[in-house]
Amino acid sequence: MASLELKGVRKAFGATPVLDDISLSIDAREFIAFLGPSGSGKSTLLRIIAGLETGDAGEVWLEGRRIDKLPPGDRGIAMVFQHYALYPHMSVRENMAFGLRNARVPRDEIERRIADAARVLEIDTMLDRKPAAMSGGQRQRVAIGRALVKQPSLFLLDEPLSNLDAALRLRTRVELAQLKQKVDASVIMVTHDQAEAMTLADRIIVMNDRRIQQIGPPMEIYNRPANVFVAQFVGSPAMTLAPARKVDGGEFASLQLGDGSLVETRVPASQLPGNGDLRLGLRPEAVRVGGRGKSTVKAKVELVERLGERTLVYARLKDGLAITADDEGDSKVKIGDEVPLRIDGALAHVFGPDGSGYHAVAA
Repeated sequence: MASLELKGVRKAFGATPVLDDISLSIDAREFIAFLGPSGSGKSTLLRIIAGLETGDAGEVWLEGRRIDKLPPGDRGIAMVFQHYALYPHMSVRENMAFGLRNARVPRDEIERRIADAARVLEIDTMLDRKPAAMSGGQRQRVAIGRALVKQPSLFLLDEPLSNLDAALRLRTRVELAQLKQKVDASVIMVTHDQAEAMTLADRIIVMNDRRIQQIGPPMEIYNRPANVFVAQFVGSPAMTLAPARKVDGGEFASLQLGDGSLVETRVPASQLPGNGDLRLGLRPEAVRVGGRGKSTVKAKVELVERLGERTLVYARLKDGLAITADDEGDSKVKIGDEVPLRIDGALAHVFGPDGSGYHAVAA
């Protein structure tokens, strides 16, 4: 049985639609990331699941029970907000106990749950501190602990790391990855940060323009994007999209770029639409500095980004197309150089006139 199921959820604020026919199913103990840009509807969907917003249509089911007509406190859900929302005059222990006391949970049970959650989150030595005496990461753990003691069937995390600095964000991401192994519940996290989604989620639900664009495991989303939006939103730097024309002949599609160069892909030619504009999709790892052959193009370097183990080279082809390539960590390439770029057609994607993705088959 699915832990959570949404059926045809719709929502509009006045005349502005924000969710359009959202249906999905989440398994027990699965960690899901809602990933998308601001305004894609992901936070509104989370709030509808929690009961903080009411959908205009559709149903929400949790563990076989319809909950969209229930008040938030009766849904078996715990939510961690972007802002910690801790009571500043209360200790950590009191913050974690507050909701349980309101639910009239026995005192010894409250103490047991707090001790268990504090041990899992490694804040057991901080139970008597006030939030002001704690770091941002520690306060976030308290907020998670306050949700954990409720022993919910579903955790909802709304941008839980967005208020942390870069170093603390990375450390807390590791802690969340460890925590998901210890929690006997499903987790949904809303984020616009693809690194968080790729690191933590069992599956990613990519959202844009009020709709779900793609659902799948992180590397499936990365390697087989369903459309142009997913291809450019997931992956850093973004995938290069080059206008291209299909050249007839052969089992696999050969595409000619604007500068006249030819790229032989591993995308079956029979899958592609018969007419219309195509775009060749190239991630940096599909374009290497150096090499020869008919899949080699000339480009002028505009920026060199040295990342230690690899170098990203941002260049422009003679037809004006901006392209990003990979090079060795000790690359000698400089701004202004004209360099050959070798395109690996086996790693290329093709996108049709409607933006749909077509992908290479294994050799």
